[in-house]
Amino acid sequence: MLVTSALPYANGPLHLGHILEGIQADIWARFQRLRGHDCIYLCADDAHGTAIMLSAEAQKQSPEALIEAMRESHLADLQGFGIHFDCYHSTHSNENRYHAERIYRLCQERDHIAERDVVQAYDPQRGLFLADRLIRGDCPRCGASDQYGDHCERCGASYAPAELLRARSTLSGAEPIDKSSRHLFFRLPQFADSLREWVEADHLQAPVAAKLREWLDAGLKEWDISRDAPYFGFEIPDAPGKYFYVWLDAPIGYMASCQRYCDEQGRDFEDYWARETDIELHHFIGKDIINFHGLFWPALLEAAGHRRPSSLHVHGFLGVNGEKMSKSRGNFLLASDYLQRLDSDYLRYYFAARLGAEVEDIDLNLSDFAQRVNADLVGKTVNLASRTARLLERHCQSRTSTTPADVGLIDAFTTAGEIIAGHYEARRYSRAMREIMRLADDANRFIDQHKPWELARATPNDPRLRAQCTTGLELFRLLMLYLKPVVPTLAERSEALLGETLDWAGHERRLGERQLTAFQPLLQRIDADDCAALIQQGG
Repeated sequence: MLVTSALPYANGPLHLGHILEGIQADIWARFQRLRGHDCIYLCADDAHGTAIMLSAEAQKQSPEALIEAMRESHLADLQGFGIHFDCYHSTHSNENRYHAERIYRLCQERDHIAERDVVQAYDPQRGLFLADRLIRGDCPRCGASDQYGDHCERCGASYAPAELLRARSTLSGAEPIDKSSRHLFFRLPQFADSLREWVEADHLQAPVAAKLREWLDAGLKEWDISRDAPYFGFEIPDAPGKYFYVWLDAPIGYMASCQRYCDEQGRDFEDYWARETDIELHHFIGKDIINFHGLFWPALLEAAGHRRPSSLHVHGFLGVNGEKMSKSRGNFLLASDYLQRLDSDYLRYYFAARLGAEVEDIDLNLSDFAQRVNADLVGKTVNLASRTARLLERHCQSRTSTTPADVGLIDAFTTAGEIIAGHYEARRYSRAMREIMRLADDANRFIDQHKPWELARATPNDPRLRAQCTTGLELFRLLMLYLKPVVPTLAERSEALLGETLDWAGHERRLGERQLTAFQPLLQRIDADDCAALIQQGG
């Protein structure tokens, strides 16, 4: 399997919305590896475009310096949340240039590229064609001032930039003029029938398929894949002053990262991208970029003779405390700010407990976040190990027993593994977490009923003490195996206590008689003050 998540744009630091997608994809990739599958997870920074060029100019540095610093920042944040990539690359790479040019030339040869003149808004002072977001003016419908070039935030009207009243460039303040320029287009309508066939196959969430169907029914338009100089990106072969639009080479960045990985690992790139292949390709993306991944990208792959994605796994947006995340609302939470205060496994677990296979927005309610993590991870799971391992350490030389007190309960936990695996496979993480916590309740109920601490006080040498505590640790071991894709750091600490590496193939094995390591605290409770401080930083 080849798994990707959307490429973060190299124009600013990551916020927790970016982390949501990385965690969702990482959990799935970790689960697949835990089940013994050959699954690689790739990503890269999306490093091209006018916004990158302008940001670098404003910061008085080269675009290359800006994107490299941002890539290092992004990767540090992603790794800080336990998101493991087999390769994390950049779209500003030799591999991406090669594949972008190769695919473009193939499209040219196969008559999938058209040319025509386009009239656009132009800043005469800056010598730059203006995207809609770089034009402001008065709404032509309601007269509201300082509105964007394509829509009004006051009345909701949509319009062309040329309709804007008293329009001006946000870069120079100059009044934009109309200017014609030659552009290159990918002939997307040529692929309407094959895209419809792809959409109708059973590999998309129902709302995603419905949206793609809606666009197909409305009729596809040719896709402008060129931008005029000045622009930071790859110059188009045999087209001086023209550059590949960022959304042309961004998805090709998946291929570039795969190329880098294959070169480093001695694997065959063609195995992953040949039209006929048994390797699955899974893209995890947000609902705002369905059109690029569901229409343009599959068509571009087909045009170049490559395979199409096996699945798109689309998620909704992240809100904070019931509101859209934004700086003006004071809830814009940066990944780096979170990592300074809180354990990454907290958020990984909370997101897993909220994520299903649906295309739905989720909310990070910080009160619920603290309560759920403290109750589930600390109170139900970690506390199970703490109560049993400490008793074994004090009274049984930290040795478990070959004869646990309740084999039937352990067998029931083992059998539940396939139900949990089915939920992971289908990305129904919230259902998996509910099933795991149901088991955790059963485990704690067993301990509460037998009260091994009372047995330890009365008859510390009683073999029942060792058997009861061993049962508790057997159950804890299975809980941690099932949670391992979600909370890798906690799982690693638990593996150190148990003296083994947890894997799904061995989930039917038992602890037997073994020597535990000295018990160390596995996870601390969330401090409400840290949540409050995080929100303060978000402003």
